[in-house]
Amino acid sequence: MPLITQTALVLGFQYALVAMALFLSYRILDIADLTTDGCFVLGAAVSVTMAAAGHPILAIPAAMAAGACAGAVTAFLQTRMGVPSILAGIITNTGLYTVNFMAMGRKANVSLLRAETMFTLLRGNGPANGWIELLLSAGIAILAGALLYLFLGTRLGLSIRATGDNRDMVRASSVDPSFTVTVGLCAANALTALSGAVVGQYQKTVDINLGTGIVVIGLACLIIGETVLGRRTIAKGIVAVMVGSIIYRLIYAYVSYTKVVPVECLKLVTAIVVALAIAAPTIKSGASFEKRKLTAGRKGGR
Repeated sequence: MPLITQTALVLGFQYALVAMALFLSYRILDIADLTTDGCFVLGAAVSVTMAAAGHPILAIPAAMAAGACAGAVTAFLQTRMGVPSILAGIITNTGLYTVNFMAMGRKANVSLLRAETMFTLLRGNGPANGWIELLLSAGIAILAGALLYLFLGTRLGLSIRATGDNRDMVRASSVDPSFTVTVGLCAANALTALSGAVVGQYQKTVDINLGTGIVVIGLACLIIGETVLGRRTIAKGIVAVMVGSIIYRLIYAYVSYTKVVPVECLKLVTAIVVALAIAAPTIKSGASFEKRKLTAGRKGGR
């Protein structure tokens, strides 16, 4: 397998966790959570800093716990303070910049050039040595997807799904929607932080601006996957985000390699694709209305 394809697959599985988080917050809970950018860096910062201190394995649950705390802050602003969901995410994301800076030891970037990571710990001399990064990244993404599927099938998971559909109905069923929103956002941001933690150890570095545009990339992966596989069931939706992330990373890798589109323009193209995909139902409805109006006008003229 060419190195560029293998690297794209590794990153595809790693960033699939962000798309999975957006699937939970955006699709299931129907909340536009803009904490994603800062939470991704938070996960990477905690992971890389702890790995540099000699704890690369312990860094993963620690990063997820930090991400869950960030999600809890966003949920608190929404449910208890009455802050709109978008503003709550922006406020938390802004505050996370300082938190991330502190987590990185007051440095703009931290590297792991001489430190062990979870990838180097598992690397040996066997035939799978060159595939450790891909196998471990795929295993983490698949395990996270399976656990998310099982969680959404529990009583609490069903309550979270119902909250996204109709909060008034959930409240009438003696379930506190504030609690389900909090749990959902904590889980979503834990997944985002997990993605940042894995990416940070894979790249052996973290930068304070690493998360810029991550929410748009995650939405692009989500939409690509849903376009390819659909989203009629929870299982299909989870698989779709993984497939979408891999497709996006393969496209990104080969576009960067062939330079069909300048690298600096790729995020602009991604933003345009995401905007058009989200607006597709409105565009389709408007086009259908104009077509009916035109047809009615012709019949009236006759």
